[in-house]
Amino acid sequence: MSSWKGIGLLLFAAVLAAVAGGMAYMYLRGTSTETEAMVVVTVPIVVASQDLTFGAKLKEQDLKMVEFPENSVPMGAYSSVDSVVAQTTKVFLVSGEPVLASKLSSVGGGLSVRIPETKRASSIEVNEVSGVSGFILPGDIVDVLCTIDNAPGQTQGVAVTKTILQNIEVLAAGVKTKTNKKDPIRVQAVTLLVSPKEAEDLALGMFKGRIHLVLRNPVDHELVTVKPTNTREVFGLVQAKKRTTRRPRRTVVKKPPPKPADPTYTIIRDGSIQEQKSATKGGAGGS
Repeated sequence: MSSWKGIGLLLFAAVLAAVAGGMAYMYLRGTSTETEAMVVVTVPIVVASQDLTFGAKLKEQDLKMVEFPENSVPMGAYSSVDSVVAQTTKVFLVSGEPVLASKLSSVGGGLSVRIPETKRASSIEVNEVSGVSGFILPGDIVDVLCTIDNAPGQTQGVAVTKTILQNIEVLAAGVKTKTNKKDPIRVQAVTLLVSPKEAEDLALGMFKGRIHLVLRNPVDHELVTVKPTNTREVFGLVQAKKRTTRRPRRTVVKKPPPKPADPTYTIIRDGSIQEQKSATKGGAGGS
């Protein structure tokens, strides 16, 4: 009996071992399938190796290759550095950002690649006051004001301020140092995106007067009709009227015309000449 009991235990143990082995095999097979399913296929694409500003001509050190999920590769991506070198950026690029065809230009370089075909870029110098304390940045929207002293059509000493441009985009802005005799001064150079006609107005305003920038809300593009403002209007001054001196009228007394003198006649009689008031002998006053 003890031998049969031992054989039964061995059989039971073998069955348990087989069941456990089968379960372990199924578990490992399922884990392997899940691992295979989690494998992501990647492809190499070109990205920026450092932060790049717009208008930068790309070099090999500005670029690098990274693996990118194949099903997430953006449209216009490049698969080799050689196909990107010597092209120019049209926008800012941050380190690790994919380099796309829509962000590059093969023509020109620098700021010119950001100028639309119908526009022009015109730069002006403004100080901290007229340049809104240096808070003007690329992409901001501004109005341009011009102030002229002794403006044409005004009296001496009257200044006029006029809004000459509205809704103008700032293309670039930067601070530079200029030397003014002894002390260096910091001025801000602002580049505006304007039409050819607006470029002429801006150049004339810089030539004739002083330019001031007014910062606008980026969603406000309304063009407002604004009339020029002069010194008299701002300070409530009234233009002095010219004084005229009136001379007193003279009273002219007309004299009556003189009475005509009585007619006289010259009479020659008996070799003598006589004057008398009557043509007949013995006239008035005669004998």
